[in-house]
Amino acid sequence: MEEPLWQKNEERKLVPTSKAFVEELKKVSHIAAPMVVVTMSQYLLRVVPMIMVGHISELYLSSAAIATSVTNVSGYSVLFGMASALETLCGQAFGAGQYRKLGIYTYGAILSLILICLPISLLWVFMVKLLVFFGQDPSISVEAGKYSIWLIPSLFPYAILESLVPYLQAQSLILPMLLCSLVTLSFHMPLCWALVFKFELGTEGAALAIGLSYWVNVILLGIYLKYSPVCEKTRASFSKDVFLSIGEFLCLALPSAGMVCLEWWSFELVILLSGLLSNPELESSVLSICLTTTSLHYLIPSSIGAAASTRVSNELGAGNPQAARLAVCTVMVLAVAEAIIISTILFCCRFVLGYAYSEEKEVVDYVKEMTPLICFSITMDSLQAVLSGVARGSGWQHVGAYINFGAFYLIGIPVAIVLGFVQHLSGKGIWSGIATGSTVQVILLSSATCLINWQEEATKARERIFN
Repeated sequence: MEEPLWQKNEERKLVPTSKAFVEELKKVSHIAAPMVVVTMSQYLLRVVPMIMVGHISELYLSSAAIATSVTNVSGYSVLFGMASALETLCGQAFGAGQYRKLGIYTYGAILSLILICLPISLLWVFMVKLLVFFGQDPSISVEAGKYSIWLIPSLFPYAILESLVPYLQAQSLILPMLLCSLVTLSFHMPLCWALVFKFELGTEGAALAIGLSYWVNVILLGIYLKYSPVCEKTRASFSKDVFLSIGEFLCLALPSAGMVCLEWWSFELVILLSGLLSNPELESSVLSICLTTTSLHYLIPSSIGAAASTRVSNELGAGNPQAARLAVCTVMVLAVAEAIIISTILFCCRFVLGYAYSEEKEVVDYVKEMTPLICFSITMDSLQAVLSGVARGSGWQHVGAYINFGAFYLIGIPVAIVLGFVQHLSGKGIWSGIATGSTVQVILLSSATCLINWQEEATKARERIFN
């Protein structure tokens, strides 16, 4: 077994000076800023088709929206969550200088996620029957089912893509991802237009465009990984070590999926609850606007969270607990600053925010009333996204999963039901409940982070990588 570097050289003492903070801020920004573009580009790959089919008919728009929601919950969220385990493994391996293990872990993750795609695909095949069973309109269910079936080919490249992202992210190689994602998006939009309108494939063409675009992104990244000298030391041949790494990957991947899915599903549940209110059309529309606004904003703090995960995992793997602690302090300052700026801008625009989504005065006025709650949610989102990144970088996703379950399903959702239906606060009550869950989540994640013994976490990271 290779001798751990820190046994040869004790960890350097890091004095948290302003100079050290500025240097860390540069490292974090170098990762976070381009990651915003990468995340936005990948987000648009599934939004653009829905916009285009909406120009065909209201039925197509409704079916695509429902299919997108259901496939996010039942498929993409699971793969995304499981792949985030690589942020721990690859990040700590890179920090420890075990470069070959990055390739091994990534191969193991790809193999595992492709196998997970098989039962998900089977579920999507029967999407029509499932939607009808849960009371959806039959005509919408049929179109949503078609959309879901044609999304199945996108699962496999998505699984590979989500495995390659943390592999590159762990090495702070963000620029290649940025360029590949922009090229993919540039290819995706005309492709989607051609399949939907030129070849008149409708929802099937829109879904097919998503899968083809994911493959383009994967191929571009694959070419970079194959021929770039920067990745030479982290490339690994496919060997039995890949199969041996699967167990280690799954030990982190399952709680990682739980951590992501429990939070993701709770917000989807908000839209379902809004459909049970006295004025479901208005309430669903406004809560959908709230969810869309916060989701768009979340692309920023999630990128800061990715930077947090990378910096923390790298430093823990290198055996530098104080540097990891400084990274946490830096990203938290950045998250607070971002939350203040965005919330202030949004609050100042509260009178016109609704017009970005609707011309109906009733909707616009309702959105204006909801804006303070949206601003509060944005603040909580910024903090929890970064704290979740710290959790992934440290390797305690199981703690995050327990926290998310308690925050949203024991507190947030019950409070939303009580305020929305018992206290008759309607949409405000439901969103207040989910905001309460987010607040509890931030408090618990903050407490867990403050209680971290960084020296002990560095030891665990070294043991994990050198075992």
